[in-house]
Amino acid sequence: MTQPTLLTLLTGRETAAGPTVERLRAQIASLDEQLTVAETEVAELAITRRTLLSLGGPLDAAAPADPTVASPAYQQILAVFHAGTAPMCAKDICQALGTGTTAKDTENLRAKLKRLAARQILAEPEAGLFTLASPTTSA
Repeated sequence: MTQPTLLTLLTGRETAAGPTVERLRAQIASLDEQLTVAETEVAELAITRRTLLSLGGPLDAAAPADPTVASPAYQQILAVFHAGTAPMCAKDICQALGTGTTAKDTENLRAKLKRLAARQILAEPEAGLFTLASPTTSA
């Protein structure tokens, strides 16, 4: 039996490494595409958040700073109320936000609406119907 020469071994290793290099290049290209899509989404979400916050009008300086209400999820809910005029139920708001309308989705949103009502940002004129609370005037 003859032993393979060093050059034959190197050629074999080089040939075997070629497909690995190509596979890794394809993965890098795929990850690069995914990163571009994710970066675009982040930029678009930031623009949407700023737009929604601007639709909410100026913040009431007398209102205490509430990090919960300041969160993007609550600001999106408030933007729906600022765009509408009639009282809305949780399912209507889910549809306006483009989220699911299953019982889980509406109950999750209803809990947020109740929090906003407890903070007197929303009013609940009828059970299950919510609207923006009337601004209070100081006497």
